[in-house]
Amino acid sequence: MDKTVKILVLNNAVEASLIDGLLNEREIPHVIRSYHDSAYDGMFQLQYGWGQLDAPEQFRDEIINIFENMSPAD
Repeated sequence: MDKTVKILVLNNAVEASLIDGLLNEREIPHVIRSYHDSAYDGMFQLQYGWGQLDAPEQFRDEIINIFENMSPAD
């Protein structure tokens, strides 16, 4: 995979799972990282969101479009 950059901040595990499935279907390379750290009992998730989605820069617009148009029914 090419160098990745932060594309989105994800709010929860459901949102992460939905976008992961949609990007996998479209074969868009990406990495989802949770901000959870058990040593701090999830404190970073309260401050910064559930986690983030990283991907190569050239996929930014496509990923944002998919994210903005996704729904739980997808």
